[in-house]
Amino acid sequence: MQEIHELLQTNSYRFIDQSELGPTFSALQSFATDDALAMSVGQGRSPVTARLWVHHQTVVLGIPDARLPSIDEGLSFLSEKGYQAIVRNSGGLAVALDAGVLNLSFIFPDAKQVDIHDGYEAMVSFIQKLFEEEGFPIEAFEVKGSYCPGTYDLSINGKKFAGISQRRVKNGSAVQIYLCVEGSGSDRAELIRQFYDIGINDQETTFDYPTIKPETMASLSELFGKELTVQDVRNRILYLLYNLSGHVDTSPLDDTEMGWFDKRFDQMVARNEKALRSLK
Repeated sequence: MQEIHELLQTNSYRFIDQSELGPTFSALQSFATDDALAMSVGQGRSPVTARLWVHHQTVVLGIPDARLPSIDEGLSFLSEKGYQAIVRNSGGLAVALDAGVLNLSFIFPDAKQVDIHDGYEAMVSFIQKLFEEEGFPIEAFEVKGSYCPGTYDLSINGKKFAGISQRRVKNGSAVQIYLCVEGSGSDRAELIRQFYDIGINDQETTFDYPTIKPETMASLSELFGKELTVQDVRNRILYLLYNLSGHVDTSPLDDTEMGWFDKRFDQMVARNEKALRSLK
């Protein structure tokens, strides 16, 4: 049996499902929401919170990606492929999101007292527990050749299906994971490979951007060899949260949290306008 991390051992979860808001739901809104929730959880106004989110045809860039020598050409390529681009406020590099990618955020309190690795380890243990019944060992290590590579890449048989990032705000921390559930993981990786090729444009860079090999990435449907949908995984997550705590609260953001969201959203918009001149 998979052990669950102590950060996830709570008697109540708050659950916010934004996985079906559709194409108009911007990733800028997502990151501002996690900031607002981190402030709320950090102040003890909200219990540990799990938030689900899906963004259609979006490439989420890291800050170094915005400094690619030919970033405008890279953004034009993404636009031609039907993707919008935003720069996130948490760590990492470019990630491809679409309707087949489910994102999960856990918002934990006591960020100043808890080691940053505990947040990552908690997410790893949750995903391992979530798919335990499938019988495929899920490992956490950097998958060379994947996009947004990191120590806490999640893979099965060496093929990456998820990556984790973390952002700390006040006394709360948002641990975020993308799960490639449906479709082709290698197709998403090929999109990001081409973006880097165009964005670098054979020029020297001070930052070491990843050399992407699409065959290193796959979706859970591909890895499990069966049809798995975002809705299936959403239901599994809700079921596991209830099993872990015995109580799940589905209350939306309150007025105070919405005020924090508005402020953080404005900051995200301003940051993106500054980072990407051609972002409209």
